[in-house]
Amino acid sequence: MKTVNIYTDGACRGNPGIGGWGALIEYGDTTKEYCGGLKETTNNQMELKAAIEGLKALKEPCIVNLTTDSKYVMQGITSWIQNWKKNNWKNAAKKDVKNKELWIELDKYSEKHDVRWHWVKGHSGHRQNEIADQLANKGIDNL
Repeated sequence: MKTVNIYTDGACRGNPGIGGWGALIEYGDTTKEYCGGLKETTNNQMELKAAIEGLKALKEPCIVNLTTDSKYVMQGITSWIQNWKKNNWKNAAKKDVKNKELWIELDKYSEKHDVRWHWVKGHSGHRQNEIADQLANKGIDNL
């Protein structure tokens, strides 16, 4: 199985507001950049969308090192999601999980791969995270 590195970021101008997502994918000597945006969204939605789109871009099952600067995405996918699924996508307060559709989509694409989740502090000089941030902002600028 191929090992692929994906670096993701989301951005929002206003929260909610105009938002963008970016994903940088590295495999061997190959690098691909993806970005997009929405006119009315939130920062957390764009962080989720970045991870979804990064995984969606892969054409076959891979070992994926996915790095995000979003603690929301990191904690959601590595710890909260199991209880959400067990409780029919309800949180501890018995309310629908926020961004449920995006979480369901992220779960679906995560299950196609062997994903190892990594968190990095945003805007701390991590080269690939900075590129993902630039891509997220490009996603906004291209709207």
